[in-house]
Amino acid sequence: MRRPSPSAVPQLGTGLLLALLTSAVWAAWLGWDQHRDVQPDGSTTGPYEAWQVIGLVATLLAPVAWAAYRRHVVAAVLGPTAGLTAAAFHDWSDDGSGLFVIGVGLVLVGTLAATTAVTAVVAAVTRTGRPAGGAPGA
Repeated sequence: MRRPSPSAVPQLGTGLLLALLTSAVWAAWLGWDQHRDVQPDGSTTGPYEAWQVIGLVATLLAPVAWAAYRRHVVAAVLGPTAGLTAAAFHDWSDDGSGLFVIGVGLVLVGTLAATTAVTAVVAAVTRTGRPAGGAPGA
């Protein structure tokens, strides 16, 4: 059996930490709101409000940027993606229609895209100590 390289161990630890943190952040922002709101016209919305989702995303920016800054690129992308996907699956799996799987898939794809973008920007900025494309003396 092949042993993981020394650089893989910190990546794995960071990834697991980010996955657990992300699941906890989901619970803090979205986990407590489980009811739909009935509007005066009889339609329903929810269970989440826009401010809750914005708060979740804003809260997760710092840990993803931190991991990317420390060059834990794989962990910065896959840790939060796994954490949010697992939290969404757990939270929505009581849906009898089975359509929750589509929502969970969208969470997976969206989180993967967002964490990849944030990680790429942080890696590009920190690679040279200045924004990509900037003048050396600027």
